[in-house]
Amino acid sequence: MFTIESLEFLQKELESVEKWEKDQKDLWFWEKLGRIPFKLLDKITPKFLQDKALQILDEIGSYVQTGGKYLVSGKSILKKFKETGILQEEFAPSDIANLPLGAMDQTASYFKSSRTKMAAVQGATTGVGGLFTLGLDIPIILGLSLKTLQEIAISYGYNPNSKEERIFIIKCLQFASSDYVGKRVILEELSMTDGERNRQAISQLQGWREVIAAYRDNFGWKKLFQMVPVAGIVFGAFINKSTIDEVAETGMMLYRKRRILERIQQIQQRPADE
Repeated sequence: MFTIESLEFLQKELESVEKWEKDQKDLWFWEKLGRIPFKLLDKITPKFLQDKALQILDEIGSYVQTGGKYLVSGKSILKKFKETGILQEEFAPSDIANLPLGAMDQTASYFKSSRTKMAAVQGATTGVGGLFTLGLDIPIILGLSLKTLQEIAISYGYNPNSKEERIFIIKCLQFASSDYVGKRVILEELSMTDGERNRQAISQLQGWREVIAAYRDNFGWKKLFQMVPVAGIVFGAFINKSTIDEVAETGMMLYRKRRILERIQQIQQRPADE
């Protein structure tokens, strides 16, 4: 249906993703430094906010098992592809997997930009409204993160309605929230076969604390800046915008890598006379 990229092109694109993975090492020191104050902030954070953060594990578990309230429709993604003129009315979501990589990147970038702007507006609202609006921020930003990752998954031709794909999405969310050591472990897990990865992910679900630590730190910063007029709005917008931007970038890179590797494998398995 569509022209598949050359092996040389795909290998070059794979190198760019692997460079991004390597660059994640540079984040480790600054992430660790940024979390030092929160050993103290934890002691003054109200219990209901701590409990809200712990509810993330239940929400993640529910999403992995059934998708629940967080599942998205592929209609908006198909609409974006049709707006570019690449897909026509008769095409189905399954046809996205055969699209050129550039078309996938363009659509995923649209959703990354759109959801990042949405997060900035939402963060500004909860950044000024006090501790109780910060409590509302937890399920909202989690839901927006999962929605964004699902939209990116569909943009690269993967179906988040499957349990295996939802596990991969949670791994993307975990990667975005982890320090260097955690990122390295997740990349190793993502190199496993689907069956091995899914069994390990489910067994580790209750031990995933990186996401909670990241949400806790974000609330600590917001709570701190609420004491300064206007700063709560500005920083609330910034931290939520940064959270979704990083989640979306992670999703794009990891899904892009999967699609590139699959196409390289397809080319390498072709008969020599084709």
